[in-house]
Amino acid sequence: MSTIAEVRTRRLSVPLHTPFVTALRRTTTIETVLVEVVDSDGAVGWGEAPQVWQVTGDSLAGSQACLDGPLRDALVGRPADPRESSALVQRAVVANRSAKMAADTALHDLAARRAGLTLAEHLASWAGVTTLPPTQVRTDVTLAAGSPAELAAAATARVADGFGTLKLKVGTDAATDVARVLAVRAAVGADVALRLDANQGWDAFEAIRVISALEAAGADLELVEQPVPAHDVIGLAHVTAHVETPVMADESLFTLEDLVEVIRLDAADLVNVKLAKCGGLTPALELLHVAHLHGFGTFVGSMMESHVGVGAAAALVAAVGTTSLPDLDAAWWAVASPYAGGPSYDGDRLVLSDQPGLGIEGVLS
Repeated sequence: MSTIAEVRTRRLSVPLHTPFVTALRRTTTIETVLVEVVDSDGAVGWGEAPQVWQVTGDSLAGSQACLDGPLRDALVGRPADPRESSALVQRAVVANRSAKMAADTALHDLAARRAGLTLAEHLASWAGVTTLPPTQVRTDVTLAAGSPAELAAAATARVADGFGTLKLKVGTDAATDVARVLAVRAAVGADVALRLDANQGWDAFEAIRVISALEAAGADLELVEQPVPAHDVIGLAHVTAHVETPVMADESLFTLEDLVEVIRLDAADLVNVKLAKCGGLTPALELLHVAHLHGFGTFVGSMMESHVGVGAAAALVAAVGTTSLPDLDAAWWAVASPYAGGPSYDGDRLVLSDQPGLGIEGVLS
């Protein structure tokens, strides 16, 4: 069996074609740390650690230091098999989940490449799924926070781009959120699916008022994501119990322990699993499995990641499926892919590479 010979890192900044604005932040670039895990035969697996200060607390400097330090120390010389080495990643340090995401994704990418499988095929085999994974995954697209007129215009443009499901960023001002959502609904008509993401921007009582007003106005929302602060799981449960619209936990769910608390309190209808929150593909598979066993809706999202992280999340969805259309548009916001090979977008479809692993062969200069 081959062993891990080297762990290489580099930082990458990718410009966006449109500023990305939420209740938590505004950004015009994807900022991430790339990692290459190289085995003793020279095969390479790719991963990335996105920087999202306001959600994970992980920084580029911290993730790179973690990958170059304790994670490299834990992996070099160990088997290049995620069944043996993924646990080393999770035990090597406390927190630092973006760095763990990068290392764990790279281990799975490497294993898929060595087996001659796409990453989705590898993950399906890992999870015991016997059906062949699809080669494309549909995604929603996010409308950055803005005025009613700005959101309506952006919604019309995204539908013209081929997207049939729109996620609106709300929570910046509860007093005007209803007007913003209704402006989008009026602009796109009844056939486009709308979902909201408050990014913790309301308290429980504001959330109930806004969601109830939208229900009364016939906004026809698919779901509302993380309406209250992450720590307020009781408030999340209160909202879930007092509105008809399905409620999804996002920032309230990082770990298996978090999921157990959501289940115990019946705090949401769906859960959003993100690789950068839980620490990679291995823990993500466990979270999706446990949520499914307990009757919760499942959903896979992404941070502001490049095609490496988004491609890994899409492979996860293709491999095991989710109950709701995923949120994997992050790399769509990039002016262009910075990679040779890998996934690409075709309207609202993320097209997975048919090459082994993620199909990424290098960074374009």
